[in-house]
Amino acid sequence: MNREDIEQTVRHSLARIAPEVDMTAIDPDAGFRDQFDFDSMNYLSLMLDLDKALGVHIPELDYPKLSSLSSCVKYLEGLMNDESRAG
Repeated sequence: MNREDIEQTVRHSLARIAPEVDMTAIDPDAGFRDQFDFDSMNYLSLMLDLDKALGVHIPELDYPKLSSLSSCVKYLEGLMNDESRAG
């Protein structure tokens, strides 16, 4: 899965969790909580949805590393590359 595929997956997960968010207006570098009404339950739901959608495990301690679109993509790209090398 390439970077663009990962970004699309994150956007799709965001759309499922927060359907009111205009996906075209997201600033990739701004935190989700800074851009729209995203509470801790939305955030947890996003992490779980990404786990499922990508078939990876995101450790709870790493959740803060996925606070924006660009940080999600960067983290998940690294995680998936590490898992593909290990397996």
